[in-house]
Amino acid sequence: MQIDRFDRHILQVLQEDGRISNQDLADRIGLSPSPCLRRVRALEQSGIITAYRAALDAKRLDLSLLALVHISMDRHTPERFANFEDRIKALPEILECLLITGQDADYQLKVIVRDMDAYQALLLNKITRIEGVSGVHSSFVMRRVVDNTALPLE
Repeated sequence: MQIDRFDRHILQVLQEDGRISNQDLADRIGLSPSPCLRRVRALEQSGIITAYRAALDAKRLDLSLLALVHISMDRHTPERFANFEDRIKALPEILECLLITGQDADYQLKVIVRDMDAYQALLLNKITRIEGVSGVHSSFVMRRVVDNTALPLE
């Protein structure tokens, strides 16, 4: 799908406020409501817009420990990686799982839990029990300096 300046503006506004009404969105980007809605639907159908989500305050939900975890695998086989990825996807504490290069690790996980006890339980009872995990290195986030999910569209 070829996107133009109106589509980019729609995407920018929706990243800021996914609950904006079509009328307000149309007003902000300078289109009438009907073509604005058609453009949003086309962006959804093309797969550019993949979902709408609510952003939650983790601390208010007693989730105060954020960790970055590097995972090393014992063997680099498609089966080993597929098994690891399937098991990790089933853990709600995992916010992000990235297959990486340039490190001594194969994966980087972003994990959020209540506290250090919860992290220890997750690590020892679930993550390290996944077949093929041979090494784990954890770093704990002291402060989020940039916490942005919006993609740069310019």
